[in-house]
Amino acid sequence: MRKILLISTALLMVASAGFAQTQQPTATQETPAVATPDTKNPAAPVEGKNSFTESQARSRLEKAGYSNVTNLQLDDQGVWRASAMKDSKPVQVALDYQGNIVTK
Repeated sequence: MRKILLISTALLMVASAGFAQTQQPTATQETPAVATPDTKNPAAPVEGKNSFTESQARSRLEKAGYSNVTNLQLDDQGVWRASAMKDSKPVQVALDYQGNIVTK
């Protein structure tokens, strides 16, 4: 009787481990905290607590080729938004907490 109980418990543990491995990853597991140069989150700009200071946000935008960055403000969704120039054209630009830069 004890042997049957041990075997049943072992089978139950193996079955639950198999189910745990087939779970879908969450959004935070799929999306890095900071964008890499070769990838960009397709859902950008992503809402979230932004740790960039205003000067860091401005610097990131300028390093990405934006000039005349004006009206830089952090919105209530944690996204830095500004007006800027890119390739001599005016654009609205957003920088999220992952470092993704998106223009409109």
